[in-house]
Amino acid sequence: MLNTLENLFNLARERKKNPVDGSYTNELLSNKSLSKEKVLEEINELIEAVEKDTNKTHEAADVFYHLIMFLEANNINIEDVMAELDKRKK
Repeated sequence: MLNTLENLFNLARERKKNPVDGSYTNELLSNKSLSKEKVLEEINELIEAVEKDTNKTHEAADVFYHLIMFLEANNINIEDVMAELDKRKK
């Protein structure tokens, strides 16, 4: 399960270093405004899916993907985020 998330972060980092023409991932990584817009859109779609009890898994996957791209586009290191979460354990 966590391998999938790690693979997405690795993909984002690889695409930042070696962009691929026509890549949607690269578009999100290079266009911070688009990346922000997509995160907000996907979160709203997830909320709607939960409320209507439809496509929840699909929409949650979209949120994860777009959030990962947003974090990477804005140089927010996932390792730092995980360390912050770890500090919050009680």
